[in-house]
Amino acid sequence: MMKLGDLFDVRYGNSLELNRMKQCGSEGIPFISRKSTDNGIAAYVEPVEGIEPNPAGELTVALSGNGVLSTFVQERPYYTAFHVACLRPKVELSKQELLYYCLCIKANRYRYNYGRQANRSLREIILPSPEEIPSWVHEFDINMYDDADAPANPKDSLTFDTSTWNWFRIDELFEVKKGKRLTKAQMTKGFTPYLGAISKNNGISDWIGQEPIHSGNTISVNYDGSVGEAFYQPEPFWCSDAVNVLYPKFELNPFIAMFLITVIKLEKYRFNYGRKWHVERMKSSMIKLPVIEDGTPDWGFMERYIKTLPFSSQIS
Repeated sequence: MMKLGDLFDVRYGNSLELNRMKQCGSEGIPFISRKSTDNGIAAYVEPVEGIEPNPAGELTVALSGNGVLSTFVQERPYYTAFHVACLRPKVELSKQELLYYCLCIKANRYRYNYGRQANRSLREIILPSPEEIPSWVHEFDINMYDDADAPANPKDSLTFDTSTWNWFRIDELFEVKKGKRLTKAQMTKGFTPYLGAISKNNGISDWIGQEPIHSGNTISVNYDGSVGEAFYQPEPFWCSDAVNVLYPKFELNPFIAMFLITVIKLEKYRFNYGRKWHVERMKSSMIKLPVIEDGTPDWGFMERYIKTLPFSSQIS
């Protein structure tokens, strides 16, 4: 083990203010803040006269704020905001090794809070030495997600004309079923997805040992909690009584489901804690969809459109 300061040259960043800089598109210079997401990038900016960007290949570390010790590899020259440290390795490190050290540094964030920042103690953080890096780090394929943002069908070009769309009751398209209450005390550990009325993680709040009560290839919609959040469920699952399940009366696939989920979520503004989207209301709710000449939903258009979008190649 060794101190961070023995492995990296540590210096403060540029301490620039974004509101004094000219923002531009992603071809500009990354401006790194104390964000804990998006590789720390708050914006892209034009070059600042008289200030050279920091070199690529360094790590940036947030020294304070909610994202304290958020650490990222910067692959392009960059500027930084206040309270961001720049780390240049003193020995040659591969990208896999740099990413490993990002995780190691971030693992120490529990030591800090609003009243205890990392400005003075960053160099003293203890890290594994390069000789102690596990073998799996070197074997990891960091390019495995290259082209993940590619569309499934980049050659198709479709546009919306919602003026030609028709309204449909949800119960014309789906059979609406309710979830079933399951308390924490009743749950056992297992591999069945358990859906709560949450807004993330595809609605999955736990994994339980009980048998599924709903089929896969369906759409879950919260009627309580995060009302109106909708998710495609590819596998059988259990959901709480705060979630309704839409069983299609047509041939559903993941691409069509992604289109429908977006349309369904457009209706969420109509509901809240005092006006829940219960089964009967959901059945009679209307959604607007593209149609073919006979006025029925144009499922083919919905599938083709989703396949033109970034990341649609990852839908299966």
